[in-house]
Formats: sequence, structure tokens, C-alpha cells
Amino acid sequence: MAGLVPPGTTTIPAEASKTAHTKAEEKTDYMNLPCPIPFEELQREALMSLKPETFEGLRFDFTKGLNQKFSLSHSVSMGPTEIPSQSAETIKIPTAHYEFGANYIDPNLMLIGRVLTDGRLNARVKWDLTDNLTVKANAQLTNEPHMSHGMFNFDYKGKDYRSQFQMGNGALFGASYIQIVTPQLSLGGEVFWAGQHRKSGLGYAARYETDKMVAAGQVASTGMVALSYVQKVSEKVSLASDFMYNYVTKDVTSSVGYDYILRQCRLRGKIDSNGCATAFLEERLNMGLNFILSAEIDHMKKDYKFGFGLTVG
Repeated sequence: MAGLVPPGTTTIPAEASKTAHTKAEEKTDYMNLPCPIPFEELQREALMSLKPETFEGLRFDFTKGLNQKFSLSHSVSMGPTEIPSQSAETIKIPTAHYEFGANYIDPNLMLIGRVLTDGRLNARVKWDLTDNLTVKANAQLTNEPHMSHGMFNFDYKGKDYRSQFQMGNGALFGASYIQIVTPQLSLGGEVFWAGQHRKSGLGYAARYETDKMVAAGQVASTGMVALSYVQKVSEKVSLASDFMYNYVTKDVTSSVGYDYILRQCRLRGKIDSNGCATAFLEERLNMGLNFILSAEIDHMKKDYKFGFGLTVG
């Protein structure tokens, strides 16, 4: 009887007790936190699932590598283009475009150029001056008056923070800063000034991330509130939702979607509160050969879009 355990008493194995004691002693080293993601990518997981690059009609992309750093690309697209209309019905006209591109990709320098048959010229530059400082430039030149624009970004990557300064044509200036405060939580803010339109704005953002979920939120003085949540069901399946609210115009939009990655393909889809359903399929037929299907159905506007494409290279 002396060896019996009294009622209500639980024995704890020595190894389990040691493990629990070790975890209790573990403390977060707030002086060595990792660097957060860039401010503009706070909701990247939700955007990947809920906002795929849908298109209508036919698209064919071909990329030819000339060497390890330089490549040329050709893109052909045929499909209807929406034009502004005062009526509720969507008006589309058939269009076709050819795009020629040149790419130079180096570990410290990236140059990308695109020219279209309608006269538009797009250019993008990314240059890593040091391990911490990066310069980015984007420009678009068009034949339409007052439609050409350019933007310069200066990104600085600190030990546990990131900062960015932007300036563009039209006296546009902006700055953002994001700081990781715990291993899961990052907080940031941004400010901008558009001198041409005499407008300014201030915004705040937060991101909470674990191994199974990502939650992010942004609010700005312009009236926009953006919330998103992504649940990682497994390594191949993710579920996402977002909520957009403008407290100035009182517009509200929410959507739910999924991202399913298989061995040979990737399937993404969503449906929003306006009744618009979207699906986007990317399937790898062979090495360097991908087939794309895109579909979007908007019952409210009676607008239906379907597209298929092929990517080579």
C-alpha cells in the first residue's frame, strides 16, 4: 500500500519535465530579431491567392536566353479591351498587341525593358549598391499627353527594420518604415505628398505571422482600411480572405479564396461580395512549357471573361 499513488496525483516522466523546464527558460532575444519583409509586401500572401493576373482572350509568351545574364522575350496578346462608358453595360472592342522585351539579370543589377506596338515603353531597374542599400527605378513612356511617369525608390535594409524613400514626377514624395517588434509581429507606417494634386496622406500597418497563418492590416488617412488573413492548411494548400473598406465613400468589399499547389500545376480562385468569381490555372506541360487558363464571371455587371495562354522558356 505504501507504493500506491494517492488519488489525484499524476506522475511526470523525467524527460517531459526536463523539456518543459527548457522551454520555460527559453526567452526571445529582442536584440537579434530577423529583418521584416518590405512595407509594400505586407499582404503578399493574400494578394497571391486573391489577385491572380487574370486576362481575357489569347496570350503567348516566349523567352529566349542568350547567355546566363541576358535574355529576350516576345509576347502576343489578342482579346477585347474595355472602354469607358456611361451606361451600366460593359463595352469592349477587339485589340491585339505585340510586346518585345530585353532582360539583363545579374546578382547585383537587374535591367528590364518592354516596348509595345501601341507606342508604350516600360523600363525597370534594380541596383544593389551595397548589401543594405538598393536603388529601384520604374518608368513608362507613352504617346498620350501627361500619361508618362517615372518613380525612384531607395530601400535600406537594417538589422531588424526596413525603410524606403520614394520620389516621382508630379512632385510625388513618399517614405515608409517597418520594424519587427517580436518574432511574429511587425509594425510600420508610411507618409506621402503629391504636390501636383496638393494631397498628403499618412498610413499605419501591422503584420502578424506564424508557421500556420498570416494576418495583416493597413489603415490610411485617405479613408482606406485593408485587412487580410491567410491560413496555411498544409504546404500545398492555403485559404485566404480580405476586407476592404473606405470610410469616406462607404464602399465595402470582401473576398475569400484558395491557393492549391500540385506537382504539375497551381490553381487559384476567389469569390467576392460583389458576386464576382475568379479562377486561374497554371499547368506545367513540360520543362519550360506552361499552359494557363483564366476565367472571371461577374454576374452583377454581366461581364464574363475567359482566356488561355502558353508560356515557353
